[in-house]
Amino acid sequence: MRGKIVKGATLVVAVLLVLAGVKAWQIHALVAAGQAFAQAPETVASAVAHEEQWPNTFTAVGSISAKQGVTVSPEIAGTVSEIDFESGALANKGDLLVRLDTSSEEAQLRAVEAQVELARLNAERNRQLRTNNTVSQAEVDASDATLKQKQADADAIRATIAKKNIRAPFAGQLGIRLVNLGQLLDVGKPVVSLQSLTPVYCDFSLPQQDLASLRTGLNVRITTDTYPGQTFEGTLTAINPDLDPVTRSVQLQATLENADQRLRPGMFVRVEVILPEQQTVLAIPATAILSEPFGDSVYVIQSTNAALVVHQQFVHTGRVHGDFISVESGLKAGDRVVSAGLFKLHNGTSVQENNADTPKPSLSPNPPNS
Repeated sequence: MRGKIVKGATLVVAVLLVLAGVKAWQIHALVAAGQAFAQAPETVASAVAHEEQWPNTFTAVGSISAKQGVTVSPEIAGTVSEIDFESGALANKGDLLVRLDTSSEEAQLRAVEAQVELARLNAERNRQLRTNNTVSQAEVDASDATLKQKQADADAIRATIAKKNIRAPFAGQLGIRLVNLGQLLDVGKPVVSLQSLTPVYCDFSLPQQDLASLRTGLNVRITTDTYPGQTFEGTLTAINPDLDPVTRSVQLQATLENADQRLRPGMFVRVEVILPEQQTVLAIPATAILSEPFGDSVYVIQSTNAALVVHQQFVHTGRVHGDFISVESGLKAGDRVVSAGLFKLHNGTSVQENNADTPKPSLSPNPPNS
C-alpha cells in the first residue's frame, strides 16, 4: 500500500515538473519575442535651428487716443431749443451743434443796449459842453465811465448768449446725440462726443532699461485684434521726461496718420518700436516648442545605429517673429528639432521624418499669428 502511495506522489511531482518546464519555456519565448520586437517609428516633421537677422524691437501694449477729443457740454444751464447736427456726422470748427433758449438774455440785451445808447449820448453832450466850460471835467469823466460800464454789461449778456450757442471747438467726427429738444441741460451735461481721428496717438510705456535706445523718430508698428492681418505704421513722437516711480517705466507716444480712420480712441493695440540695428538670433518654428509648467522644451533628432531617435532638450526662448521663435539657450545652430507631432513622443522614441505635408513656417504669415 505504501509503495502505491509513493508511486502516485512521484507521478504527480513528475507532472508538475513537466508543466513548470513548459511554462518556463513559454515565458522565455515571450521575453525573447518582446526583445526582438521593434516598434514602428513615429512620423514627424522636422526643422533645423538656424541663425537669422531679425529687426531689433521693443514690444508693448498700448491704447489709441485722439489728437483732439472732447465730450461737448454746456457752460451755462439752459433749455434745448435747437439741435443742428446728426449722430455720427462730421463737424467743422465753429459749427453750431445745439442752441439753448436765449429769449430772456436777448430781452435783457435790448434793455442794456438802450442804456448804452443813452450813456453814449450823455457822454457826447458832456464833451461838447466841456469845450465851453459849461460842465466840469469830472462830469465828462463820469459820463464816459457810465458809457463803458453799460457797454461792458451788454458784452456780458452777449457772451452769455454766445455760450448758449454750443459750437464744435475743432473739426472732427461726432458721436451719438445725448440730448433732445426741450431738455433742460445742467452745466457739464454731455451733449455729444467729438473726436479728431486724423491723426491719432498711441500711448504706451516701456521699462526704464530700454530708455537708452529710445529716441523720437523711430518707426512704430501697431496691430490690433479688431483688424486681423493688418499693420499700421507710425512714428515715435514723444518721450515723457520723467518715469513712473511705481513701475519704473517711461511713457511714450506715437503718432499715426490714420487716413482711413479705422483706429478709434480707446482701442487696445500691440506696439512694436523698431530699432535701426538688426539682431542675430537662433530661430526655430514656434510649433517645435513644447510648453509645460516646468519649462519649455524641444525634441532634438539624433542618429543612433542608423536609426533616428529623439532626445528632449529644455530651452530658454525669446522673441516671436511670424511663425518662428528665437532660442536663447539650449540649442545650437544646425540642431534638427521636431516641428510637428511632438505630443506622441518621449525620450528615445524612434522617428522618421516627413516634411512633405507640413506647411512651411514664414516670417510674415497671412493671417499673422496672435
